[in-house]
Amino acid sequence: MRVLHVNKFLYRRGGAEGYLLDLAALQEASGDTVAFFGMTHPENESPLPYAAHFPTEVELEPAPSGLRPRAVAAGRMLWSPTSRRGLARVIDDFRPDVLHLHNIYHQLSPSVLAAARSAGVPCVLTMHDYKLACPSYQLLDQGRPCQACVTGGPLQAARRRCKDGSFSRSALLAVESWLHRELAAYDPVQVFVSPSAFLADVMRRAGVFPDRLRVVNHFVDLTGVTAKTEPGGGVVFAGRLAPEKGVDVLVEAVAALPDGVAVDIAGDGPARPALEALAARRVPGRIRFHGRLDKSRLHDLVRSAAVVAVPSRWHENQPMAVLEAFACGVPVVATDLGGLPELIAPGVDGEIVPADQAGPLAEALRALLADPARAHRMGQAGRAKVARDFAPELHLSRIRELYAQAATAVPGRRRGAPVTVGGGAAR
Repeated sequence: MRVLHVNKFLYRRGGAEGYLLDLAALQEASGDTVAFFGMTHPENESPLPYAAHFPTEVELEPAPSGLRPRAVAAGRMLWSPTSRRGLARVIDDFRPDVLHLHNIYHQLSPSVLAAARSAGVPCVLTMHDYKLACPSYQLLDQGRPCQACVTGGPLQAARRRCKDGSFSRSALLAVESWLHRELAAYDPVQVFVSPSAFLADVMRRAGVFPDRLRVVNHFVDLTGVTAKTEPGGGVVFAGRLAPEKGVDVLVEAVAALPDGVAVDIAGDGPARPALEALAARRVPGRIRFHGRLDKSRLHDLVRSAAVVAVPSRWHENQPMAVLEAFACGVPVVATDLGGLPELIAPGVDGEIVPADQAGPLAEALRALLADPARAHRMGQAGRAKVARDFAPELHLSRIRELYAQAATAVPGRRRGAPVTVGGGAAR
């Protein structure tokens, strides 16, 4: 099978990119031919044979300064002719059996779907956030959980100024979502994949193609990933350093932990300078910031811990940080939002605590740190769960079934042949 993955970033920027790169590697290992389309970026993986057809890089966080750059960025969010033309050329050359789309919002825009429709290529889109129901994609209103747009429509974002308290930025996102709905811009997608039941429920309530939604968990490849062998260790956070991740709450919780507990933070992002300053002020010398780590070094760091903290203050979908912690045999303390409670069995492989509260987070972390043998048993239970429910072969089988479903839903396919569940396509 020939699979073309489409995502705005093509490097391990976050969980979405990690998933698509790992899935592509899994597909290639199983005999599929894989290619990529995205935005030009200096950190993109290489080699990328079709990079010459990518649209130019545009940075939206923070927003570009100056009237003209902002107008260009806004126009690209609504519809990107360069993205459409570029993908059309890649489709014509690569001749994919299916397009597997991920985060295409803003930098690419749903214009890429128009190219797929014109070519008659089936489309499957994995939803890594809430963009199709929430214009600002996080179900947050100025940092607080909010679902106003889910049932009230995207223009609620402008009324509530939910994007950084700015009417102009909120209005742009609201108009973007409203226009794409009015134009049925996402109609070329035959199957929408939701990694969590929570996200799927949000999309159903928002009226986002409920008949095309399918829930398929992410996967973790345990090959080469050894589990923690000895009890003990400190606390690790791994993820993007952004306000919605709640790392500031973890910093405050550290102040209530015993002196000498090792606390490590892996990842990078816009909140890093503020978090480093907060840590220096509240718990000087007690938190180490490692920046972005490759997978091997990250797994080593996680295995050194007694517990992984996921203090998110937004409705996480199905964060890989939890699954990779389990893969390393380490339990997780996470908040009670989004899809997190679907992953963690309290008292078995981790604990669930209220979001945005340092006290309960510190209490749960302290309890596991104080009983290393219990924490180790919980980590082993997490590893067993991953091996049972999140196996790569199981995930690949489900994804191929969805590719086949998407192919049958496209009238007059460009290649003129159905995609089979087993991965082959008649030529």
